[in-house]
Order: sequence, then C-alpha cells, then structure tokens
Amino acid sequence: MSSDRRFSTKEAEVGEAKTTLLAENGVGAKPSQLRTQLTEDTTCGIGCIRGPYLQRFANKKAYVFLYGLLGCVFSAAYSYFNGTITTLEKRFKIPSKTTGIITVGNDISQLFISVVLSYYTGRGHRPRWIAVGIYTVVLFCLLNALPHFLYGPGNDALSLTEEFGNVYDANSTLGALDRHNRGRLCHSGVGEDGVGCDTSEGNLAPQVILFLAQLIAGVGGSLYYTLGVSYMDDNIKRSKTPALISFSYFIRMLGPAIGYALASLCLKFYISPSLKPKIDTKDPRWLGAWWIGWLILAAIMFICASILGLFPKTLPRAAARKVLSQERSKSQLSDEEPELPASFSDMMKTFKRLLCNPTLMFNNFAAIFYFMGYMPYWVFMPKYIETMYKQSASSASLITGTVGLVFSACGILISGLVITKYKPRARPLALWNVIVGAISVIGIISYMFMGCPTSGTQGVILKNGELDATLPCNENCRCDYVQYSPVCAGGQTYISPCHAGCKNQQTLPNGSKWFTECSCVAGGNSSTGGLYGGNTAIQGPCPVDCSTIFYMFLAVCCILKFSGATGRASNFLVSVRCVEERDKPVAMGFGLTLMSLFAFIPSPIFFGYIIDTTCLVWGKTCTGTGNCWLYNGESLRYVLNFIAAGLVTIGTLFDVGVWYHVKNLSIFDEETEMDNVKNTETK
Repeated sequence: MSSDRRFSTKEAEVGEAKTTLLAENGVGAKPSQLRTQLTEDTTCGIGCIRGPYLQRFANKKAYVFLYGLLGCVFSAAYSYFNGTITTLEKRFKIPSKTTGIITVGNDISQLFISVVLSYYTGRGHRPRWIAVGIYTVVLFCLLNALPHFLYGPGNDALSLTEEFGNVYDANSTLGALDRHNRGRLCHSGVGEDGVGCDTSEGNLAPQVILFLAQLIAGVGGSLYYTLGVSYMDDNIKRSKTPALISFSYFIRMLGPAIGYALASLCLKFYISPSLKPKIDTKDPRWLGAWWIGWLILAAIMFICASILGLFPKTLPRAAARKVLSQERSKSQLSDEEPELPASFSDMMKTFKRLLCNPTLMFNNFAAIFYFMGYMPYWVFMPKYIETMYKQSASSASLITGTVGLVFSACGILISGLVITKYKPRARPLALWNVIVGAISVIGIISYMFMGCPTSGTQGVILKNGELDATLPCNENCRCDYVQYSPVCAGGQTYISPCHAGCKNQQTLPNGSKWFTECSCVAGGNSSTGGLYGGNTAIQGPCPVDCSTIFYMFLAVCCILKFSGATGRASNFLVSVRCVEERDKPVAMGFGLTLMSLFAFIPSPIFFGYIIDTTCLVWGKTCTGTGNCWLYNGESLRYVLNFIAAGLVTIGTLFDVGVWYHVKNLSIFDEETEMDNVKNTETK
C-alpha cells in the first residue's frame, strides 16, 4: 500500500513538473498558473516568509550569484585572518608553528564530520543546511574578535600611546614604556640595571579561543563547499554549467582581495583607535586594529546566509527537467523508486563506490599535493612578503589580496566561456590541468631566485640558526632581553639601540628618533657625532632598494594566478562527472576529508615549523620565547620554495593519472531543454 502511494505521488509530481516547465517556456499554460503548481520542495521561503515576490528569485542565476557572494565573504574571512596573522603573533606572542596549529582547527573538524554531514544533509534541504553552516562561520568571526575585548590592546601597545605613555613611565611596576625607552639603550655603568626579562609572556587563553573559532568554522566550510556546488550542478543544465560555475568562482575570487584589503585598512588604525600612538605604521612595534574587520564580516555573512536559506530544496526548472526525463525512461523511474533512506550501511556502500573510482581518487590525490605545496603561500604570504621584500604588514596584506585579482578573474572567466562554447572532451580538460601544474612548478622554482638583499644585520648566526648579536662593543650593555627595535648606523642594521651600544636618544621635530654615543658605530669613541655620521644611529632598519626584484615577483605571481584560475572550471567538471549523481555531495565531502587529513592539517603546521627554523631573532620572555621578529630571508626563500615545488610536482604526476583514466568520461551529454519539452509535447 505504501509503495502504491509513493507511485501515485510520483505521478502527480511528474504532471505538475511537466506543466511547470511548459508554462515557463510559454507552452500549454499561462505563467500565472505557475504559482498554483509549485510543490513544497520548489517553493522559496520558510514558514510564513513566502510569496510570489520571493518565488521570482527561484532560478539558477539568482542562486549562482548569491552563492558566489556568500563564498566571497567566506573566503574574505579566511584571507582576513591570514592578513592579520603577524599582528596577532606580536600582540599575543605566538610563534609561527603555533599559528599553523591554530589555522588547521577548521580542517580537524572537517576531517571528522565532513563525510557524515555531506551524506545525511545531501539528501535534505541543502540551501537551509548551507545557511546553518554559515551561521557557524559567523560565530567563528565573533570568536576571533573576542580576545581583544577580553584582554584589550596589551600593556606594550598602551605604553606607546600619548594617553598612557606617561603613566607607564611613572609607574615602574608596569614598566613597559621603560623597557621601550630607557631599557632599550646601553646601560653599562656601575649601579645601572639592565632591562630584565619580559614577564608578559604569551597567554594561552587567546590561542585556545582562536583555535576553537577555527574548529567551529570547519562545520560551515564543510557544508558550504560540499552541498553548495552539488546543489548548483544538480540544478543547472550541463551545457551551461561551465559558464555559471566560472561566474560563481569569479565572485568568490573577489573574497581574498576584499579580505586582505580590509586587513590592510584595519591595520592602518592603531589597535586601540581611540588612543593616539607615538609611533607610525612603519615601526615594527606597530599593532593595528586587527579585531574590527571580524565584526564587519560577521554582520555581512549573517545577512547573506539568511537569504540563501530561503531558496527551495530544488529549483522549479530543475525539478521539471528531472521528472520529465524519468517519464521518458521508465527504467530510470524504477531505478529511482527503491532508493534507500539514509543509513550507515548505505553510507558504507557509497564510500566503497568512491574508493573504487580511479578517476576520483587520482583527482583527490592530485589536489592533496597541490594544496600542500600552495598552503604556505595562502597562509603565510603576508609574512613572506614582509620578510622577502621589506613591506609593512598593511602593505603586505593589500598586495597579497589585490596583485593577482585581475589575472585570476580573466583566467576563470575566459576558461568558462571557452569550455561552454567549444565543449571539449574530458581528456583535453584533464590535460590542461597537467599543463597548469607544470607552469606552477616552474613559477615556484623561480621564487627561489627572487629576494631582496639583506641590510647587513650585525651579529653571528649560531649553529641553531639564531642570531647572536653580542659583540665586544656591546657585551657590557645587558641587551639579552631588549625587545626588537632595529636601528640603522653606518649602513648596518642593529637589533636595537642597545645592541648598537647607544647610550642616549633624541627626538627630531618630525617625531622620529636618533641615538647618540653608540659604541658599536664607527667613530663611536668620539664624544660628539652628527645625525648622519659619527657615532649616531637612526630609528628603523637600513633601507633596501629591491623594487625591481619585487616587481618581478609580482609578475610571476600574476602569471601563476592566471594559469591556476584557468584550471578551476575544468577540474570541477571532471570531479563531478566522474561519480554518479546521487554520490556528488558525498564525493565532495570525501575529497574534503582526504584533503583535510593529508594537506590542510599537516601542511600549515609543517610549513610553520619550517618558517620558525629560519628565525634569527626571537622575542624572549622569562620562561622561553615569544614570536619571531626577524627571519633569515635567504634560507627561508630556498627551503620553503624548494619543498613547495616538490609537492606540486607530485600533484602534477597524479593529474597525469587523471588524464589517463578520463578517456571514456562524458562531460556534455545532455539534450537541449526545449527539445525535451517538444518531444514530450508531441507524445
């Protein structure tokens, strides 16, 4: 009896869907009849929030735009985090390897829940599940801003403001300003105390909050990527998929630019915007207002997610196409009938089908090694630009987000239009991914030969890779715990005025400082010295002109952005066509799990460790080390790029395997919609 009822219901849906599609195309029914023929699954809205106005937006174009817009804000949130990493490290004294652990929090949650969530939610109302997932990302944004409201800007930041500087100077128990001014000079006289160790060591609680935020965001990321693209592919004709997918990617690609631009803007403001700092953004001790952007992103994301949740379970036109296809082929209808409900045993059978799919597995492993190789450039690119090309944190964030935007946009749009027009077979699409991988390897190798010359920081590199800045001229200055505050003297950079042996300082009318009686500077035994000669030093590292090599780096980066973007659409088409339609959400969740396990989780931690091994100057606390202030640029450039190039090479070899196995894969095999309608109408 229950099977008869299901069959009757299916017949009714077929009739309604047929009339719906005919009405939409102006055949056999009036457009005004469409509203009365909609089912629960094809109606926009939720609860009492429904109506003809909302139903107007139940189409593929509206969904693609909104999904892309939401992805834009989503990716902006992650790029904003990357753009403010160096500021977070300075504020809470976090080393890069700990930052790497924090960033994999979302991948850990995806590792354990991605496959299960994609299996069960993939059979439900996908737009609403995506909205629920994005709400967790809203929580992620708020948690990222929470440490500022709990712990404030910090004593070091307050000591550098006009409002609190005098208080810190008078109150020796706080001592922060004293460490920055008196404590950073050479004190070798009898009875003078050198600066002690920094008791304001890194607080573990903010690091836990940041990790928890990433852990929660993994739920939203899993639902967004696995359900969003499968819903899109199921509700769009195959012939139009490349163009619309490319348009969606194009909108999402604006996200990193927006995120890094927002980070650049926020970091221009002092960490406590209501206070007036005594230093400018070029000072390495500058801390920007990293927390403001999280509040903006959370508000925008909440609004976009709420709108996306109003989309129907299935778009009306897609539902009509599906049931018309089932009506023409009774065998397909009978195959659909016995579909089992979601269960553990059926989920295991689905996993087995995926594991036995060679095209899917080769494609997944290609993506794993590709992401492993590119992870340091996504997570640590602002730090890389700061270290290699001597840019400020604000400038590095702006450059990272905007440099390749035009080239990436052109690449994704051109590739989508070309694929839509010429409809190439699977093998040419897979071959292009191999070519893109080869171009990426060559580009990354070229990074090894592009770096600014060092400014000659004074000191000796020890066997552990750290810089020993103790010289005969400053060995009595007690500089062990002096914070990093570089000065330039005689074309050489010193870690601090103390390490240059400077005993006094003066402030110029423009607010910059210069230091006198520096024993380590040529002519330091003289009693007097001029501003640009003698035994004086100027605040800040010695300037280095590397504009030419920096522009070369940007040019190569743009080429890689363009070539990589052209492979996005082809890679997507191969990945969704090599599995059965019912397995699409699970296949994406399965791939996301593999990438989390083998790429997203280990890669940031591994490269964070690699970056830390090239640190020359650590911020010292009473119990250990804090964040790194100065890196060995040459070692970092060779080690990081060499490892990344090797990993991308392995991924390219797996792409060759994809090319071999897709020889019988069909990418475009769908008849035109109006032909379907006409054939049905003549029956």
